[in-house]
Amino acid sequence: MQKSIIYKALIWNGTVSMAVLDTTALVNEAIRHHALTPVAAAALGRTMTATAYLCSWLKEEESSLSVTIAGNGPGGKICVAGDGRLFMRGFVEHPELDLPPRSDGKLDVGGFTGSEGTLTVIRDDGEGIPFVGTSALVSGEIAEDFSAYFLSSEQRPTGIALGVRIDTDCSCMAAGGLFLQPLPGAGEEVLDRIEEAMRGYGSISSLLATEGANGIFARFGLPVPQGREIFFRCHCSRERVENLILSLGKEEAEAILRDEGEVSVYCHYCNTTYRFGQEEIQALFKGENEA
Repeated sequence: MQKSIIYKALIWNGTVSMAVLDTTALVNEAIRHHALTPVAAAALGRTMTATAYLCSWLKEEESSLSVTIAGNGPGGKICVAGDGRLFMRGFVEHPELDLPPRSDGKLDVGGFTGSEGTLTVIRDDGEGIPFVGTSALVSGEIAEDFSAYFLSSEQRPTGIALGVRIDTDCSCMAAGGLFLQPLPGAGEEVLDRIEEAMRGYGSISSLLATEGANGIFARFGLPVPQGREIFFRCHCSRERVENLILSLGKEEAEAILRDEGEVSVYCHYCNTTYRFGQEEIQALFKGENEA
């Protein structure tokens, strides 16, 4: 069974951190959960890939990070969250929206997302005050927008290539990304070298489809290092929803039952609805009273 993996290595005499991500399986899980159109899958897949890269730097498994892209395009918001275990989840506001391809035949991710708006990153390391960084969108194509975020919010110029290739049956053939980030103390010549190197990765998904991560590392004269698996995994569960309903209180839950005929809770991240009928609500609060 195919896995999504992130690989990291130091290149150019230890002056640059390189990360290669193959997120094909991750994007296919997102498509399965949300019934994404090709352009919606590309937009969400690119965002999930970049967010997984950010999560790979979290120091603790319990640390969390979220990304929200709020552009002026018809696709609406793109929201992705993950943690230090690389458990990722995400959704796009309008997964059903499709757009014609661009004039060059590529999926119109920029038109779907919009070129005006913001990219916001919230990182919680459990220290009490989450870090919040926001930057303006550059193009809505996602890779350029994350590059702008790294430069403006973290003062770290970063070369980024992201891609999602969708097959005719709307499944993901290949998805992933390449990140080149200079380490502290790297000079201008390193930044110029990164910029030059990134010109060869205009279609990272096609390269992953044909050569895989091996091909990318071979271009840098390196073997593929040990990688970390990335998972599509939501934090929601029926038990968590039960606790949420209990927090509402019996009176409020019964009021919802009278008005709606059931108590339902919807998780946007994995497109799951948890439904509770009258007998289940009664049993839930009976158990609380007995406890």
